[in-house]
Amino acid sequence: MQAEDAAVAALAREGWQVLARRARTPAGELDLVAEREGLLAFIEVKARPSLTEAAHALRAPQRARLLAAAECWLAENPGHGAAGMRFDVLLVAVDGTVRRIADAFRLGD
Repeated sequence: MQAEDAAVAALAREGWQVLARRARTPAGELDLVAEREGLLAFIEVKARPSLTEAAHALRAPQRARLLAAAECWLAENPGHGAAGMRFDVLLVAVDGTVRRIADAFRLGD
């Protein structure tokens, strides 16, 4: 939960509005869903001892689950993402450092 709190604070500083935290869908959970100026981001939060370890923590099966969960969320929450959407990963190190990988993956990756 601390990593998620750090991620939410970082998003707020960047002007993002968090629409959902730990959004449960039939396909799985989305850590965060946020929007800024019509751009919708589905955000996976990865906390590890270092940013490098966090960056390597998102594997193909989890990406597929996130894509499916995002489709479910969109079906239940139409009207978001007028300017597009993407999948971001927010890496959180044990010292609280947060780094974003914007557009970290796409359908078919």
